[in-house]
Amino acid sequence: MTGVEVVLAVNIAVGSLFAAGYAIIAVNASQRAALWFALSYVIGMVTSITDLIGGVMGASRITDVISYIAFLVASLSISASLAIFHQRRPPWLAIAAIFAFGLGMRAWIWNMERDTLTYGFAYQSCYVLASLLAARTTLSIDRRGSLHLALAAVFFVLSAHFLLKPFAAMTLGSGSTFADYTKTTYAMISQSSSGMLLVAAGLLLLLIVAQKAITESQHASETDPLSGLANRRGFDRQADAAFARARRTGLPLAVVMFDLDHFKRVNDTFGHATGDGVIAAFAATLRATAPGAAVTARQGGEEFVMLIEGATAETAWLAAEAIRIRTAAGLGADLPAMTVSAGVAQLRARESLSDLLRRADQAAYQAKTAGRDRIGLAPEDPAATAAPELRLVG
Repeated sequence: MTGVEVVLAVNIAVGSLFAAGYAIIAVNASQRAALWFALSYVIGMVTSITDLIGGVMGASRITDVISYIAFLVASLSISASLAIFHQRRPPWLAIAAIFAFGLGMRAWIWNMERDTLTYGFAYQSCYVLASLLAARTTLSIDRRGSLHLALAAVFFVLSAHFLLKPFAAMTLGSGSTFADYTKTTYAMISQSSSGMLLVAAGLLLLLIVAQKAITESQHASETDPLSGLANRRGFDRQADAAFARARRTGLPLAVVMFDLDHFKRVNDTFGHATGDGVIAAFAATLRATAPGAAVTARQGGEEFVMLIEGATAETAWLAAEAIRIRTAAGLGADLPAMTVSAGVAQLRARESLSDLLRRADQAAYQAKTAGRDRIGLAPEDPAATAAPELRLVG
């Protein structure tokens, strides 16, 4: 085998590995959209397969056209795949325009001499545009993430790479026919450099796909399916981070513990389906009413927690009171009347997060024993034994 044939064989093997990798993640990590990336690399492999067959068995203009169109479709499909994977609208109009432009350029140079700058620029122009479109699509999805920035940079380099190819072809010679091309030094350099850049893009895409799969898996493991709020595991992770920030910045931190009143009676009287509806409706009220800096979670059963960064006990009490009022006003026409009791506590100096949560829980318990449908406020004085209660009048 010639050097070019070896490079083409390597490109086919690498493309197969990438396609298989995307397919495995799509099937096993519930990332179905990753199949679009697999399809892009499968289509791209057609170019290498065609070039390899052309070099071994003799190329023709038909194989030249197949190679050209396959690589153009593969290059454009990356932009579509990126958009679909990130649940965005693909740039179909731009994709169609570049594809039509590429076909027009290929028809224009059909009988043109190969070793000219005009031929080279016309041949490579659609690939330059496809790479720039992929870079633009990548940046439109995420301009801050390191992986997306690196991927966009690779696409920009790839576009410059295609732009420089005509000069390399003029210098080294690309052969008078497609069959001759597969035996040139230029073909060796062209296939190797393109292969390396596409491997870099493939690896970054694979990392992006894997990162999304991991993030979604973590989110699923930290989310309560009934309420849609964080579960205990998710709350603990977010609360630990908030606690560390509060200690570092010195800003206040407050916690509210909620407990739906007489929830067991709802399940016993109306059934568990209605009880589930109450849980979901209260969670929606919590999300709609909680301050923007709040972390909300379902601790289990009818117990919920809200942690508010930068809030004093009084600020947290007002937020909890708003939630209490909205709950008492009704969670839904098809749901029974409900009330909620809660306890509020503000982080003290040298207090642990678990102690803060315990004090808020104790304040909630005292609110329930005092008659329910009220917000208890944990005392600021560590020596105090009773949690005072605030309540709006009217």
